[in-house]
Amino acid sequence: MKDDQLTLRLPADMARLLRGRAKASGVPASQLVRDALQAYLTEPNQAPGSAWDRVAQLVGSIALDRTALKRDPIAAQMRAHNWRK
Repeated sequence: MKDDQLTLRLPADMARLLRGRAKASGVPASQLVRDALQAYLTEPNQAPGSAWDRVAQLVGSIALDRTALKRDPIAAQMRAHNWRK
């Protein structure tokens, strides 16, 4: 059976990373793409789901102590935005 051919465009950064990985591993870039696609398509846990489904297990998992709030403005912003008063 003849293989199908697929043409796609990659962002320049992704193409550079792919070429680098191919060169480092001694495997053609096309083989790396086929392997990655095969792994993605055969992995049952790769269902897209909603954004909430992908992050639900992280809800409430960030601990922000008082010292973190003083030294990290992002932590302070998260606390102000997400915690009830």
